[in-house]
Amino acid sequence: VQSLMTGILPKEQLAELPLSIQPSETLFSGMNLTACVLLILLLPLFMFWIGKRSKRVNQLPVEQKREVEEHVEKGAERLDRSYIFPVLIGGVLLCYSVYAAVLGYDLKGLGFISPNFINLLLLALCLTLHESIHAFLKAVDSAIGGAAGILIQFPLYFGIMGVMRESGLVQNFSDFFVSISNETTFPLFTFISAGFVNIFVPSGGGQWAVQGPVVLKAATELGVSAPKSIMALAYGDQLTNMLQPFWALPLLGITGLKAKAILPYTLALMGIGALIFTAVLLLF
Repeated sequence: VQSLMTGILPKEQLAELPLSIQPSETLFSGMNLTACVLLILLLPLFMFWIGKRSKRVNQLPVEQKREVEEHVEKGAERLDRSYIFPVLIGGVLLCYSVYAAVLGYDLKGLGFISPNFINLLLLALCLTLHESIHAFLKAVDSAIGGAAGILIQFPLYFGIMGVMRESGLVQNFSDFFVSISNETTFPLFTFISAGFVNIFVPSGGGQWAVQGPVVLKAATELGVSAPKSIMALAYGDQLTNMLQPFWALPLLGITGLKAKAILPYTLALMGIGALIFTAVLLLF
């Protein structure tokens, strides 16, 4: 905790913070265990009750078989369906990746392994092992069809996260809730502000990097428990994840359903979650 707040708090306040916070104070605290038990019990029971009362049935789309038409390859299409072309490209990329690894880095320390190296290596292997560029693109389309929403949307959300962080909007939101808080209400306002920020910064780790230092600084100034403030931030992050379930995007792609088909149910789950999180923050 002290390393996170270095340069943010003065040395006097920094010395009052613990070096670290144990999981027993956050994940395995009585407050969080109570919240988890209530969520595990009440949310499935609510969905079971909704399922019994609902008369609406969403029919999953049935994939229709397409008739294969004969196609005569012409011009560049021959390269697209050629086996030699992807092998040449993949071979060049493989040779380049090996060349860069051998000459540019210390092989003993495996310092050459990076996300860029792994991506280049995987692309080279995919091109080499598929029978043609056409087959490779078809396999890619089949593989990521259900995850296309995630692949397209998350880079945009990280861009939004960067804008909010650099513009100071997160700081302004947090400062506003701090200005109207006291020792009792601060965890609740942290919970609300974290839920609001999570709409724009859906990554939990990204949100902690942006909002975590602000919350800890305010908690120190108000004399509020740091572990409880951290869990309030985590609860806010979880709350709006119930409303906009990015975890469901692959499932929606596979089933062919639209987000609006599940939004009423996720909205109800968010309401129950808000009540549970608010209750444990007030009682503990």
